Amino acid sequence: MARVDSTPTVMPASSGKPAPVVELQTIWKTYGLGRKNDSVRVDALRGVSLSVGQGEYTAIVGPSGSGKSTLMHIIGCLDTPTSGTYLINGEDASDLSEQDLAEIRNIRIGFVFQQFNLLASLNAWRNVELPLSYAGVPASKRRTRAMEALEKVGLTNRASHKPGEMSGGQQQRVAVARALVNNPSLILADEPTGNLDSVSTTDMLNLFGSLSKEGRTIILITHDSDVAATAHRVVQVRDGMITSDTMNLTDGSTSFEVPLSSSVGRARRSANNQDLVGDTLPGGVRSAGAEVQS
Repeated sequence: MARVDSTPTVMPASSGKPAPVVELQTIWKTYGLGRKNDSVRVDALRGVSLSVGQGEYTAIVGPSGSGKSTLMHIIGCLDTPTSGTYLINGEDASDLSEQDLAEIRNIRIGFVFQQFNLLASLNAWRNVELPLSYAGVPASKRRTRAMEALEKVGLTNRASHKPGEMSGGQQQRVAVARALVNNPSLILADEPTGNLDSVSTTDMLNLFGSLSKEGRTIILITHDSDVAATAHRVVQVRDGMITSDTMNLTDGSTSFEVPLSSSVGRARRSANNQDLVGDTLPGGVRSAGAEVQS
């Protein structure tokens, strides 16, 4: 297997500019359904083209069945397109082996999921160090780097706590630290506020804003337009196609607060007289293949 270089690939010097972190060129993803030779064909993505540059904070938003999850799977190298080209840091990832894709996922992409995906038996810093272990980083360096990542998200005081001893918001911060620990080219967050109350949602989105100011490249997948509005760029997806691509007029310097009129706020304001900090809302586990077009 050809080893994936963790250094971002750049365009030829003659172009005078680095390659986009993410570049999708006419991406189609077609699923075959039915028992006889995939008799029913469903186009989850229909000729999607998208470029995300270094340091951009982009939200991809759309309703269930729009194709946003399929798009996330392609961007995250969790799936490959049926046709079209996907470049990450200028390298074609459209037709790599599963081993090469796994290296890209570990080294170049930091994932943040709705369900946190922390190992219950490990404390915070050991959860954060896992990508370093998979990348072959010596044990003598892993704890230091894990603690540095936890410091970035303000959780050094919880380093020895296991997930069951932390609130939902704290668990998601550990997940963000884990995403950061390998210093990836891209932070890919799939519904990262979906299981958080309004206070923790505000906290998480402000954290993403701070990471964006540091120059991190972030792609956030969401169904919620209020959450999407915190990003610098909002890409709307419907019926497997990009229907709009707009820049946010704010400069990103202000902090975010979830409006109670929004779907996020409405879902979490029922306990008006309770301390909601860190509480989580129940949510179902979402498998990669559960929704063809979601």
